[in-house]
Amino acid sequence: MKRFLNEFEENIRIAMEQLWVHKMRSLLTALGVIIGIIAVTLMGTAIKGIDKGFSDSLDMLGQDIFYVERWPWRDVGDDWILYRNRRFINTKYADELNQYIAGNPHSLLRLAVPASNATRTVEYRGRNVSGVFLVGTTADFNLINTADLSYGRFFNRSEEVGSYPVTILGYDVADALFPAGIATAIEETVLIARHKFTVIGVLSRQGDFLGMQSFDKQAIMPLSAMRKFHRGNWSNSLRVQALPDVSMSHAHDELVGYMRLIRRLMPDQDNDFEVNRSEALEEQIGPIKAGLTLAGFFITGLALFVGAIGIMNITFVSVRERTREIGTRRALGARRSTILWQFLLEAVAVCLMGGILGLLSAVALFQVLQWYFPNFPFVFSSDLVLIAMVLSIAVGIISGLAPAWQAARLDPANALRHE
Repeated sequence: MKRFLNEFEENIRIAMEQLWVHKMRSLLTALGVIIGIIAVTLMGTAIKGIDKGFSDSLDMLGQDIFYVERWPWRDVGDDWILYRNRRFINTKYADELNQYIAGNPHSLLRLAVPASNATRTVEYRGRNVSGVFLVGTTADFNLINTADLSYGRFFNRSEEVGSYPVTILGYDVADALFPAGIATAIEETVLIARHKFTVIGVLSRQGDFLGMQSFDKQAIMPLSAMRKFHRGNWSNSLRVQALPDVSMSHAHDELVGYMRLIRRLMPDQDNDFEVNRSEALEEQIGPIKAGLTLAGFFITGLALFVGAIGIMNITFVSVRERTREIGTRRALGARRSTILWQFLLEAVAVCLMGGILGLLSAVALFQVLQWYFPNFPFVFSSDLVLIAMVLSIAVGIISGLAPAWQAARLDPANALRHE
């Protein structure tokens, strides 16, 4: 065992010397490994980021909440005209749903809340934020809302019934309009569609959906107050919360049955509404992840294959160049296993160098991507470092085994006569 350790240490020293003597050759040889490690690392970072962003978005949408709307949360393709011709969702359906729920002691549903949506500009003393997502709803919305309040409060039932012009701003809206601090927004008056609204609350920061849609660029207000300037029935929806710890599929079926009763649909008629849920977004995210994974594996595999061929070729060249050295070492008593480990470790050393350089390059690119896309949830984990190192060692062993075996099988006498 001691002899093996001594030989192993000596072989590592020789491998490091060869790397240092042939620096440029080793770097060019490891280029395929470097590219492969960069590809697998960035691919893993992006996929983990998508998973994290998707999970966070599910939490913000509410995993126990159904969204009753005209359109499904998927690509409808050529069937879009069928959905466009559907009847609008009436916000009064929420009252009927709540009556059904209250009259059924075995219902799996808890509460239905109406919502009307629009996009408007919010202004305050010369500052403005365009494209703010407005949500007109009832006081019950606070019971199912997944976002916390940083400051202030939610509007109450009397403010809803009295059509009070009050609003709760999203974090980004308040931050843009009140640079002195979002706390200063409370009790200030902002203009929404040229109507005055008093700010009574500011939501905590929620983030974006994969950097594409912000949950912090919104304003919530009483539905009755919103109807003073917006009567677009096409944007109405219902948010229905299920009871905790119940089967969501059974709750979904119950809600569909209630909605068919409310819409007066006959048994042979198809649903003219859609019950969406946050999990439906997986259908949209799945192909993106699959495509990214496929592309990443293809680039990684191709780069590592090319790198392995290059390392194998250079190792064969190295064996040929050092044939007399191999013969001398064998004549002085070196075992075949010692020669095999020598060249195998040299191949692994080149790959490890490529892996380390690839990781450093990936970290640098990771920082650049974070700077250019600050809202995308990139996730760089220690698992990726481990995967990169394991891949580098595996490529080194695979590409170096054949040349190392050839070197170990050389006849000492013939090797010493080699010119």
